[in-house]
Amino acid sequence: MSEPKWHDLGPAEDFRSRELQAVHVGRTKLALTWRDGAFSAISGTCRHVGGPLGEGTLEGEYVTCPWHGWKYHCRTGLGEPGYEEDSVPRFDVEVRDGHLWVNLTPATKAGRAVHAKHPLERALRREDGPVRVVALSTTAMDARRPRYSTSKALLETSLAHARDALGCETRLLDLNALSFRACEGYYSKAARACTWPCSITQMDPADQMEQVYEALVFWADVVLIGTPIRWGAASSLYFKMAERLNCVQNQVTTHDRVLIRNKVASFVITGGQDNIQAVAGQMLCFFGELGFHFPQFPFIAHSRGWTAEDMENNVAFVKHDEHLHEGARALVERAVEHARGLLAAGDEVARIEHGGRKACRPAGEER
Repeated sequence: MSEPKWHDLGPAEDFRSRELQAVHVGRTKLALTWRDGAFSAISGTCRHVGGPLGEGTLEGEYVTCPWHGWKYHCRTGLGEPGYEEDSVPRFDVEVRDGHLWVNLTPATKAGRAVHAKHPLERALRREDGPVRVVALSTTAMDARRPRYSTSKALLETSLAHARDALGCETRLLDLNALSFRACEGYYSKAARACTWPCSITQMDPADQMEQVYEALVFWADVVLIGTPIRWGAASSLYFKMAERLNCVQNQVTTHDRVLIRNKVASFVITGGQDNIQAVAGQMLCFFGELGFHFPQFPFIAHSRGWTAEDMENNVAFVKHDEHLHEGARALVERAVEHARGLLAAGDEVARIEHGGRKACRPAGEER
């Protein structure tokens, strides 16, 4: 057993004012608690992704991590009931002559239970097959009394053309039909608290944002995003999705891990209001930051202007204007052509890397 390394933290009275606090001694981080007239200390680093336990809360006898809510008994370091094996070390503490001392040699070892990996925690690998196109409709509406969505209608025209004329596999994801929580600001707590898979997705199996992650990161080669214009911006549902995609971009900045490879994004923007270029600019910037490529002329748009209040005529125009629907078909053609070029280039790089032999690794696999 290692020799004890007792350290004087200072007057014990200084530590009785708070039931939980973070204490750092050199490289050792402690979560120090004062409960029921006694001190106790456990490691200050959460076993999940390293959250600062000493900055969390004391819920009964359990120290709760401020990042994702993992809990550890304040005196034993064991995880909460059902997760006892996910434990952190505990440290002996004593009060001597009015001073609080801690033994920096841990009294117990950390433990980690074996957890099944989340389905999104897998290698990036494109399966063989034709170009795959997913369309995301971000129009919010009453699902019981749905209305006509001009942006969704043009997305459907694009998908039908991709499937019937271009030989692509296609999917439509209607965000309005998915139940998913808004981003809860884990990145605002600390950059490393925003994880992949998303922290919410890991904790809430009912959160259907997983379908969007699956489609964008793993399945699709082409992503088409449709949005109405709402007060000069994309829809609120679009931004709700975009905030939840921060975990994808954050992997680049915190882990140097690019999740989006050899993928193309294009956009359909419609509305009774103007400001098309500003909406397109935000979408181009955001999806570019995620890692997507864009074809030449990456969006189509339609607006009858700020003063066109006769919305029923706007709907009729989009329904029957063949130029708009031909534009939707041309948009997906450009996107698919660009995706095919990226995939072919990836195959060629893989072939060269393997000395002229056909690579076992499909294009787009993470390296």
